[in-house]
Amino acid sequence: MDILSYTFMQRAFLAGLIVALMCPLIGMFIVIKRQSMLGDGLGHIAFAGVTGASLLKVYPPLGAVILTVLSAMGIELVRRYQKQYADMIMALFFYAGLALAIVFSTMVKMPSTGLLNFLFGSILTVTMTDIYGIGVVAVVVGIIMKFVYHSLMLTSFDEEIARTVGINVNRVNMIFAILTALVVVMGMTVVGILLISALMIVPVASAHLWKRGFKETWGIATVYSVISVIGGLCSAFWLDFAPGGTIVLTAIGLYVITFLVNLFKCR
Repeated sequence: MDILSYTFMQRAFLAGLIVALMCPLIGMFIVIKRQSMLGDGLGHIAFAGVTGASLLKVYPPLGAVILTVLSAMGIELVRRYQKQYADMIMALFFYAGLALAIVFSTMVKMPSTGLLNFLFGSILTVTMTDIYGIGVVAVVVGIIMKFVYHSLMLTSFDEEIARTVGINVNRVNMIFAILTALVVVMGMTVVGILLISALMIVPVASAHLWKRGFKETWGIATVYSVISVIGGLCSAFWLDFAPGGTIVLTAIGLYVITFLVNLFKCR
Protein backbone atom coordinates (compact mmCIF):
# COMPACT_ATOMS: atom_id res chain seq x y z
CA MET A 1 0.00 0.00 0.00
CA ASP A 2 1.46 3.35 -1.10
CA ILE A 3 1.45 5.53 2.00
CA LEU A 4 1.81 8.70 -0.08
CA SER A 5 -1.35 7.94 -2.07
CA TYR A 6 -3.32 9.44 0.82
CA THR A 7 -3.65 13.21 0.79
CA PHE A 8 -3.68 13.44 4.59
CA MET A 9 -0.36 11.57 4.74
CA GLN A 10 1.17 13.89 2.15
CA ARG A 11 0.20 16.86 4.32
CA ALA A 12 1.46 15.08 7.44
CA PHE A 13 4.87 14.41 5.89
CA LEU A 14 5.16 17.99 4.62
CA ALA A 15 4.29 19.53 7.99
CA GLY A 16 6.42 17.00 9.84
CA LEU A 17 9.49 17.61 7.70
CA ILE A 18 9.27 21.39 8.13
CA VAL A 19 9.12 21.00 11.90
CA ALA A 20 11.86 18.34 11.83
CA LEU A 21 14.20 20.80 10.11
CA MET A 22 13.47 23.64 12.53
CA CYS A 23 13.51 21.86 15.90
CA PRO A 24 17.24 20.97 15.96
CA LEU A 25 18.08 24.52 14.89
CA ILE A 26 16.60 25.82 18.14
CA GLY A 27 17.41 22.69 20.14
CA MET A 28 21.16 23.06 19.59
CA PHE A 29 21.21 26.40 21.38
CA ILE A 30 18.77 25.28 24.07
CA VAL A 31 21.18 22.47 24.98
CA ILE A 32 24.23 24.77 24.94
CA LYS A 33 22.42 27.30 27.13
CA ARG A 34 21.34 24.47 29.47
CA GLN A 35 17.70 25.49 29.14
CA SER A 36 16.35 22.06 28.20
CA MET A 37 13.16 22.58 30.22
CA LEU A 38 12.32 25.83 28.41
CA GLY A 39 10.54 24.14 25.52
CA ASP A 40 8.54 21.92 27.87
CA GLY A 41 7.47 24.86 30.00
CA LEU A 42 6.53 26.99 27.00
CA GLY A 43 4.42 24.06 25.82
CA HIS A 44 2.36 24.32 29.02
CA ILE A 45 1.93 28.03 28.41
CA ALA A 46 0.97 27.39 24.77
CA PHE A 47 -1.85 25.14 25.96
CA ALA A 48 -3.15 27.99 28.10
CA GLY A 49 -3.07 30.14 24.97
CA VAL A 50 -5.02 27.52 23.02
CA THR A 51 -7.72 27.15 25.65
CA GLY A 52 -7.89 30.89 26.31
CA ALA A 53 -8.27 31.65 22.61
CA SER A 54 -11.00 29.01 22.31
CA LEU A 55 -12.80 30.65 25.21
CA LEU A 56 -12.63 34.01 23.40
CA LYS A 57 -13.68 32.42 20.06
CA VAL A 58 -10.27 33.22 18.55
CA TYR A 59 -8.18 30.94 16.29
CA PRO A 60 -6.43 28.72 18.93
CA PRO A 61 -2.91 28.70 17.41
CA LEU A 62 -2.99 32.51 17.32
CA GLY A 63 -3.74 32.58 21.04
CA ALA A 64 -0.91 30.12 21.61
CA VAL A 65 1.53 32.29 19.65
CA ILE A 66 0.61 35.50 21.50
CA LEU A 67 0.70 34.06 25.02
CA THR A 68 3.80 31.92 24.44
CA VAL A 69 5.82 34.75 22.89
CA LEU A 70 4.83 37.18 25.66
CA SER A 71 5.68 34.59 28.31
CA ALA A 72 9.03 33.82 26.68
CA MET A 73 9.85 37.54 26.74
CA GLY A 74 8.79 37.75 30.38
CA ILE A 75 10.93 34.75 31.31
CA GLU A 76 13.93 36.29 29.58
CA LEU A 77 13.44 39.61 31.39
CA VAL A 78 13.27 37.80 34.72
CA ARG A 79 16.37 35.79 33.86
CA ARG A 80 18.17 39.01 32.99
CA TYR A 81 17.39 40.97 36.16
CA GLN A 82 16.87 38.22 38.74
CA LYS A 83 19.43 35.60 37.75
CA GLN A 84 19.65 34.12 41.23
CA TYR A 85 15.91 33.35 41.15
CA ALA A 86 15.65 32.62 37.42
CA ASP A 87 14.86 28.89 37.70
CA MET A 88 12.28 29.44 40.43
CA ILE A 89 10.46 32.24 38.62
CA MET A 90 10.64 30.32 35.34
CA ALA A 91 8.88 27.44 37.10
CA LEU A 92 6.21 29.88 38.30
CA PHE A 93 5.53 30.90 34.70
CA PHE A 94 5.19 27.26 33.69
CA TYR A 95 2.91 26.32 36.58
CA ALA A 96 0.77 29.40 35.97
CA GLY A 97 0.43 28.42 32.31
CA LEU A 98 -0.62 24.89 33.18
CA ALA A 99 -3.04 26.10 35.85
CA LEU A 100 -4.63 28.58 33.44
CA ALA A 101 -4.93 25.85 30.82
CA ILE A 102 -6.78 23.61 33.28
CA VAL A 103 -9.14 26.40 34.34
CA PHE A 104 -9.80 27.55 30.76
CA SER A 105 -10.36 23.98 29.54
CA THR A 106 -13.20 23.56 32.05
CA MET A 107 -14.82 26.78 30.82
CA VAL A 108 -14.40 26.35 27.08
CA LYS A 109 -17.02 24.61 24.94
CA MET A 110 -14.38 23.14 22.65
CA PRO A 111 -14.74 19.32 22.28
CA SER A 112 -12.30 17.36 24.44
CA THR A 113 -10.91 15.70 21.31
CA GLY A 114 -9.89 19.12 20.02
CA LEU A 115 -7.98 19.89 23.19
CA LEU A 116 -6.35 16.46 23.13
CA ASN A 117 -5.19 17.12 19.57
CA PHE A 118 -3.22 20.12 20.80
CA LEU A 119 -1.85 18.20 23.79
CA PHE A 120 -0.72 15.10 21.93
CA GLY A 121 -0.53 16.31 18.34
CA SER A 122 -2.82 15.67 15.40
CA ILE A 123 -0.53 15.63 12.41
CA LEU A 124 -2.84 13.37 10.40
CA THR A 125 -5.54 16.06 10.45
CA VAL A 126 -3.24 18.92 9.44
CA THR A 127 -4.85 21.23 6.88
CA MET A 128 -3.19 23.27 4.17
CA THR A 129 -3.91 26.36 6.28
CA ASP A 130 -1.88 24.78 9.10
CA ILE A 131 0.94 23.99 6.68
CA TYR A 132 0.99 27.56 5.37
CA GLY A 133 1.17 28.81 8.96
CA ILE A 134 3.97 26.39 9.83
CA GLY A 135 5.80 27.38 6.65
CA VAL A 136 5.57 31.11 7.37
CA VAL A 137 6.86 30.62 10.92
CA ALA A 138 9.70 28.42 9.63
CA VAL A 139 10.75 31.04 7.07
CA VAL A 140 10.64 33.83 9.67
CA VAL A 141 12.65 31.78 12.18
CA GLY A 142 15.15 30.76 9.50
CA ILE A 143 15.72 34.32 8.28
CA ILE A 144 16.16 35.73 11.78
CA MET A 145 18.51 32.89 12.74
CA LYS A 146 20.64 33.68 9.68
CA PHE A 147 21.18 37.22 10.96
CA VAL A 148 21.76 36.39 14.64
CA TYR A 149 23.55 33.06 14.21
CA HIS A 150 27.11 34.19 15.01
CA SER A 151 26.02 36.49 17.84
CA LEU A 152 23.81 33.76 19.29
CA MET A 153 26.62 31.23 19.02
CA LEU A 154 29.06 33.39 20.99
CA THR A 155 26.41 34.47 23.48
CA SER A 156 25.40 30.86 24.13
CA PHE A 157 28.95 29.78 24.91
CA ASP A 158 30.10 32.81 26.92
CA GLU A 159 28.02 35.93 27.52
CA GLU A 160 30.92 37.89 29.01
CA ILE A 161 33.13 37.42 25.95
CA ALA A 162 30.16 38.31 23.73
CA ARG A 163 29.77 41.60 25.60
CA THR A 164 33.45 42.44 25.28
CA VAL A 165 33.27 42.17 21.48
CA GLY A 166 30.27 44.49 21.33
CA ILE A 167 27.36 42.05 21.05
CA ASN A 168 24.08 43.18 22.58
CA VAL A 169 23.63 40.03 24.67
CA ASN A 170 20.26 41.05 26.10
CA ARG A 171 18.78 41.61 22.66
CA VAL A 172 20.17 38.34 21.29
CA ASN A 173 18.79 36.37 24.24
CA MET A 174 15.38 38.03 23.83
CA ILE A 175 15.29 37.18 20.13
CA PHE A 176 16.19 33.58 20.89
CA ALA A 177 13.43 33.34 23.52
CA ILE A 178 10.89 34.56 20.96
CA LEU A 179 12.14 32.13 18.30
CA THR A 180 11.90 29.25 20.78
CA ALA A 181 8.30 30.19 21.53
CA LEU A 182 7.45 30.28 17.82
CA VAL A 183 8.96 26.85 17.20
CA VAL A 184 7.10 25.38 20.18
CA VAL A 185 3.78 26.59 18.76
CA MET A 186 4.78 25.55 15.24
CA GLY A 187 5.46 21.99 16.39
CA MET A 188 2.37 21.46 18.52
CA THR A 189 0.33 20.15 15.59
CA VAL A 190 3.01 17.55 14.82
CA VAL A 191 3.88 15.96 18.17
CA GLY A 192 1.70 17.95 20.55
CA ILE A 193 2.38 20.54 23.21
CA LEU A 194 3.50 17.93 25.73
CA LEU A 195 6.13 16.38 23.44
CA ILE A 196 7.45 19.22 21.27
CA SER A 197 10.36 19.77 23.65
CA ALA A 198 11.43 16.16 23.05
CA LEU A 199 11.74 16.76 19.31
CA MET A 200 13.98 19.76 20.02
CA ILE A 201 16.19 17.98 22.55
CA VAL A 202 16.40 14.23 21.78
CA PRO A 203 17.86 14.46 18.22
CA VAL A 204 20.42 16.97 19.52
CA ALA A 205 21.29 14.65 22.41
CA SER A 206 21.78 11.79 19.93
CA ALA A 207 24.01 13.93 17.71
CA HIS A 208 26.15 15.01 20.67
CA LEU A 209 27.08 11.37 21.29
CA TRP A 210 29.23 11.48 18.13
CA LYS A 211 31.37 14.27 19.68
CA ARG A 212 31.72 16.43 16.57
CA GLY A 213 31.92 20.18 15.99
CA PHE A 214 28.91 22.46 16.25
CA LYS A 215 27.88 22.52 12.59
CA GLU A 216 28.44 18.78 12.15
CA THR A 217 26.42 18.08 15.30
CA TRP A 218 23.65 20.34 14.02
CA GLY A 219 23.62 18.48 10.69
CA ILE A 220 23.54 15.08 12.40
CA ALA A 221 20.76 16.24 14.73
CA THR A 222 18.73 17.36 11.72
CA VAL A 223 19.16 13.93 10.11
CA TYR A 224 18.02 12.26 13.33
CA SER A 225 15.03 14.59 13.51
CA VAL A 226 13.97 13.91 9.92
CA ILE A 227 14.37 10.14 10.35
CA SER A 228 12.33 10.32 13.56
CA VAL A 229 9.46 12.09 11.84
CA ILE A 230 9.45 9.90 8.73
CA GLY A 231 9.93 6.68 10.69
CA GLY A 232 7.39 7.72 13.31
CA LEU A 233 4.74 8.64 10.74
CA CYS A 234 5.23 5.41 8.78
CA SER A 235 5.09 3.31 11.95
CA ALA A 236 2.01 5.16 13.18
CA PHE A 237 0.28 4.60 9.83
CA TRP A 238 1.05 0.89 9.61
CA LEU A 239 0.56 0.06 13.30
CA ASP A 240 -2.34 2.47 13.94
CA PHE A 241 -0.45 4.25 16.74
CA ALA A 242 -0.65 7.89 17.85
CA PRO A 243 1.72 9.77 15.48
CA GLY A 244 3.12 12.27 18.00
CA GLY A 245 4.11 9.65 20.54
CA THR A 246 5.46 7.34 17.83
CA ILE A 247 7.68 10.10 16.43
CA VAL A 248 9.19 10.81 19.85
CA LEU A 249 9.63 7.09 20.62
CA THR A 250 11.46 6.73 17.30
CA ALA A 251 13.75 9.61 18.28
CA ILE A 252 14.43 8.01 21.67
CA GLY A 253 15.05 4.65 19.98
CA LEU A 254 17.65 6.31 17.75
CA TYR A 255 19.29 7.80 20.83
CA VAL A 256 19.53 4.37 22.48
CA ILE A 257 20.98 2.81 19.31
CA THR A 258 23.52 5.63 18.98
CA PHE A 259 24.48 5.30 22.63
CA LEU A 260 25.05 1.55 22.29
CA VAL A 261 27.05 1.96 19.06
CA ASN A 262 29.35 4.51 20.69
CA LEU A 263 29.60 2.39 23.83
CA PHE A 264 30.82 -0.63 21.88
CA LYS A 265 33.17 1.54 19.78
CA CYS A 266 34.93 2.68 22.96
CA ARG A 267 35.66 -0.89 24.05
